[in-house]
Amino acid sequence: MHYKQRELWEDRLFSLMVNTFLTVSLLLVLYPLLYIISCSFSNPQAVIAKKVWLFPVQFDLISYKAVFTNKQIVSGYLNSLYYMVVGTVVSVLLTVLLAYPLSRKEFYGRSLVTKLILFTMLFSGGTIPLYLVVRNLGLYDSRWSIILPNAITVWNVIITRTFFQENISDELYEAATIDGCSDIRFLISFVFPLSGAIIAVLGLFYAVGQWNKYFDALLYLQNQALYPLQIVLRNILIINRNTPSMTVDVEAAIRAQGLSETIRYAVIVVASVPLLLIYPFVQKFFVKGVMIGSVKG
Repeated sequence: MHYKQRELWEDRLFSLMVNTFLTVSLLLVLYPLLYIISCSFSNPQAVIAKKVWLFPVQFDLISYKAVFTNKQIVSGYLNSLYYMVVGTVVSVLLTVLLAYPLSRKEFYGRSLVTKLILFTMLFSGGTIPLYLVVRNLGLYDSRWSIILPNAITVWNVIITRTFFQENISDELYEAATIDGCSDIRFLISFVFPLSGAIIAVLGLFYAVGQWNKYFDALLYLQNQALYPLQIVLRNILIINRNTPSMTVDVEAAIRAQGLSETIRYAVIVVASVPLLLIYPFVQKFFVKGVMIGSVKG
């Protein structure tokens, strides 16, 4: 009996330590987000004076007015939405079409193809060769330059392949083959309906990646009408970055610097809101994405 009470006391102490650690970790992650939101809704002078600590000081929407009066914001949102939707569909489709043959034992040379794919995880051609390929294919300064060059992630291919190996049985494939089902018909009629979980995970991963994509647009796009939101917000930050030498009036310089600071925080909030709204509803799929299709010993 004494041993059971001691064990129970140790369990409670361990739970207390774990909960304390998780609470502190939550505060460390949550505070920067709250600080950015508070600064974005605060008066520029309060921000520049370091008066904002947790909640907005002298509530003001001037930074958001300055951001949304830029007509390119709406265009950037629509472009990012287009890149996210179309890019996700293309990426998921190509990933499944590549992973499924690699999961079939009947596919001759699948080991070699898998090794070649894994090789690209360790070595790549580099930025300049990829830029030359995009330009020579006629994709430069087009929407496809954002969608196609990095449409497939090797890690997602490996996870999807393993999922198919574990969940699409050979018996089902053999039965369908005996009934005269072709590989394409089997993929459409059986594989896709039975792979809703992994397809949802892939869609979430690719959608987040497309929404946050920045460097590709910086390399391949010149037409401002095609800029995604990330590039538009970057340009806003650069335009609103003032130097003291540009302003003679000291008070005007202080106001400009304060507005520039709040605009930066507002830009961060504007770019993060879509994912912040979506993530709480899809968190379970991200957790499942780490486990589903994992290599089993």
